[in-house]
Amino acid sequence: MQDSQPDSVLKKYLPLPGEIPINSYPPYVASLLEHLVEKMAYATTEDIAFAERAFFAAYELHKEQKRKSGEPYIIHPYEVALILTELNASGEMIAAGFLHDILEDTDFTHAEMTTAFGETVTALVDGVTKLSKFSFSSKEERQAENFRRMFMAMAQDIRVVIIKLADRLHNMRTLDHMSEDKQKKIAQETLDIFAPLAHRLGIGRLKWELEDLCLRYLYPDYYWSIAQYIAQKRVEREEVMSRTLVQLKEALLDEDTEFFIDGEPRPDGEDSKKRTKKVQIFGRPKNFYSIYNKISKKQKDFKDIYDYFGIRVLVDSEADCYSVLGMVHSIWKPIPGRFKDYIAMPKQNMYQSLHTTVISETGHPLEVQIRTFDMDRIADFGIAAHWKYKQGGNQPKRNKNDLQLTWLRQLIDWQKDLKDAEEFMSNVKSDLFEEDIYIFTPRGDVHVLPKGSTAIDFAYRIHTHVGNSCVGAKMNGRMISLPTPLENGAQVEIMTSKNGQPSLDWINFVVSNQAKNNIRKWFKKERREDSLKRGKELLEAEFGKENYEHYIRSKTFEEMAQKFNRNSVEDLIATVGYGEITPKQLLNRIKTGPLNPDVLDKMIIGQTVSPEQRRREVKGKGILIGGEAGVLVFFPHCCLPVPGEPIVGVVTRTKGVAVHSKECSNLGQVNPKRFLPASWGEVEKSFYPVELQIYTIDRRGLLKDVVARMSDSKINILAANVATHKDKTATIDLVVEVTDIKQLQGIIQKIRAMSDVLNVVRIVKTSKAIKQMASKKESK
Repeated sequence: MQDSQPDSVLKKYLPLPGEIPINSYPPYVASLLEHLVEKMAYATTEDIAFAERAFFAAYELHKEQKRKSGEPYIIHPYEVALILTELNASGEMIAAGFLHDILEDTDFTHAEMTTAFGETVTALVDGVTKLSKFSFSSKEERQAENFRRMFMAMAQDIRVVIIKLADRLHNMRTLDHMSEDKQKKIAQETLDIFAPLAHRLGIGRLKWELEDLCLRYLYPDYYWSIAQYIAQKRVEREEVMSRTLVQLKEALLDEDTEFFIDGEPRPDGEDSKKRTKKVQIFGRPKNFYSIYNKISKKQKDFKDIYDYFGIRVLVDSEADCYSVLGMVHSIWKPIPGRFKDYIAMPKQNMYQSLHTTVISETGHPLEVQIRTFDMDRIADFGIAAHWKYKQGGNQPKRNKNDLQLTWLRQLIDWQKDLKDAEEFMSNVKSDLFEEDIYIFTPRGDVHVLPKGSTAIDFAYRIHTHVGNSCVGAKMNGRMISLPTPLENGAQVEIMTSKNGQPSLDWINFVVSNQAKNNIRKWFKKERREDSLKRGKELLEAEFGKENYEHYIRSKTFEEMAQKFNRNSVEDLIATVGYGEITPKQLLNRIKTGPLNPDVLDKMIIGQTVSPEQRRREVKGKGILIGGEAGVLVFFPHCCLPVPGEPIVGVVTRTKGVAVHSKECSNLGQVNPKRFLPASWGEVEKSFYPVELQIYTIDRRGLLKDVVARMSDSKINILAANVATHKDKTATIDLVVEVTDIKQLQGIIQKIRAMSDVLNVVRIVKTSKAIKQMASKKESK
């Protein structure tokens, strides 16, 4: 705990507890302070005093600020601090909760905060603070770098993410005051990052509330339908639950057991003290989001969902868990294949419990969870359940339960060499969402891997050297090919050779980011020459040899090397060679540097939209160039702009003005002197071809579902092609007709909302593709 006194400059904001003139504050401040002290009943006097000082500092520094709701801004950090008290957080954590927006939203400096509250609190606040004072090329890049910074800080001190989760939970609770677009954006971000992060840390109570709030704002119709259905079934549910609990209580109760049902008074008196066992049983309704998942994934109606509540039994010991399991199965018939033993095989977040589903007296499925009181505490609080503070509430002690954070530290270690923040976050998301399988070594050691992992993934999980020298594998005593997905619970033996080495083909079938990054590392270190050669070939294929040589002669690649944090152009090319940066990523980041004019004309003129794609005619006053109608214009094949989206004109030598979307990646290769302002005039309603690429999970009937969604929106499909991949994903290429940008954005959103659809992108032809088409046209 920081003992130094704040200097005179800071005393204005940071009165010591004995100097706080509480009567000079609005009445609600005293009420807030009293409630805070009640919530911190578990803490030491020193911790409480430290949190009080942080509260008054936050109040003074945010005094002139209001939230969107109109309430004083202090309410937000106060609620964040209260959420932290529910996790029995230390005084330093609660202080950081009060101060988490100070560095971003006020003039209070790092130095002042360190002087007043110490280095630990400042580091926690800094880890949570957004990067609003830094410059980024896009909102997406800013947010990705913001998350990257948070994850890096988490690896140093897990308390950073606990504070961030509390911050996000209160923001979600007060989302009503945001616009609908903002609500959906924040909710989707929460569902993508923060809810699975809470799950990974084992903090069930935060995860469940975050998920339900996300459902409320992303899919409000589902949310309120579920809420209404649950309310309608409340009486029926309570009657069934009451009979079920009594039936189970009669089977479990004996003279040595102190038994209590949640909501009933706890037994007391001499008889209770003599009993050596304690059993608690209660009904637990499932959270709305889990019900929504079951409805949407299994395509069921509400009336077909019976297990929207279950039973939880808490006992003293692991042995009691298995004893209760036997009694449950003697009362009700278990459903085959629905038993899971998370006690013998804990989840990565250290969650332990027995799960079984039985047929209840109503004839419907009933899930029963059985675990110890300690296991239940861990299921609710996760990592927070393990915090052991020294007297005074300082740094958490390390103990064996830090194994719970192994996944996080490994994740950061595997991704630390990635320079691109958006790629870093893409990998982190996949790690957060991955399902686990358990694989055994011949010695009986167990390793947790993502579902679909191969022998190569397993080899790298054991050790980097084992992965690099792997030449074969056996699963349950039988030889398997290296790309074969491993079965959950299998025993796998890895065969190595001193002459073994990785293959770039491995990247195409490994699942874990750990394996992918280790393979890339090996090629980066051991095969630099090969990587340079491969990188050059890939770039020549993407850019065209003539353009590639132009870029090498110019300073464009030097600028790109700096943008991608590489030391030289050679390093940049080698990075492309071993797969960390794709040629398309590099092309999209190039913003300056004119091309050879002859090549430029071929790229711009290219090939206009073919008759097969219903080459469009812009009717009415059409396109305005510099505000004037009647200028000779044409649409190149690359971006196919549609009415309503921002456009720009590019002067060509023979064809007039080429009209591009302002988002067209090929514009980065055009001399800015050739640009002309362009806009849409009075365009008669017509149909415009647009190319879309849909990335999906591979399943039967998916194209049919996409076509049906298009048909519902009255979208005509001109062409469709499906390609499946080894990783059980598929790519659907479509050419569709739309009338304007609003209709295009609407159909993209509808397809993205479909289950099994991973992403939808609008295709812009690269310079290489256009040049090839131009060459083919000339040869004909």
